[in-house]
Amino acid sequence: MAVKTSNACGKISISDEAIAKVTSFASLECYGIVEMVSRKFSESLSQFFGVDKGAKGVKVTTSGDRIFIDVYVVIKFGVSISAVADSLKDAIKYKVEKFTGMVVDTVNVNITGVKL
Repeated sequence: MAVKTSNACGKISISDEAIAKVTSFASLECYGIVEMVSRKFSESLSQFFGVDKGAKGVKVTTSGDRIFIDVYVVIKFGVSISAVADSLKDAIKYKVEKFTGMVVDTVNVNITGVKL
């Protein structure tokens, strides 16, 4: 699926994969995030064989002009989980909305591990 909009100059279509990549870049820039992790085993296999299907650890769902994002991350040991999660949500929401011009409805942060 893709997010679609139009303006005076024409139609704009942004793929879910493009939104996922922006989300991944925004996540890795956030303090306390060590890495993004695969959501499922098939995603791990495709990355092992070199097939890139969007960003690792990001699931983007679109409905009309609304965007729903799930991220799967590993955080740094010793940081406040709630502070990092809130910061991550805000960073993703801001950067994706700025990139797409659409409304990010929900950002779900799934912390799958902790590293030193």
